[in-house]
Amino acid sequence: MIDKLFLDHPKSVGESYWEHLYMASCFSGRMLFGAVACFIHALIPGLCVKTGSKTITELHDRMVVNRMRHAAKPVEAPSAEMQSA
Repeated sequence: MIDKLFLDHPKSVGESYWEHLYMASCFSGRMLFGAVACFIHALIPGLCVKTGSKTITELHDRMVVNRMRHAAKPVEAPSAEMQSA
């Protein structure tokens, strides 16, 4: 049960529990910033015009695009010395 609650998901995204805690906390803070900016924009439409959408784009890039890049790292070709052996 402990593994299911605390370890399975971090492992599925290639992180330890502590790495996941740090990253999720950073995302939480950034999302809170974006939410406040969106609320300010709701009250005063001339302020924070692009902050909410920019925050979403940045978080998507960090969470999805970068994870896909890391998962798809190319395998290095063997060196010439190894090929001739």
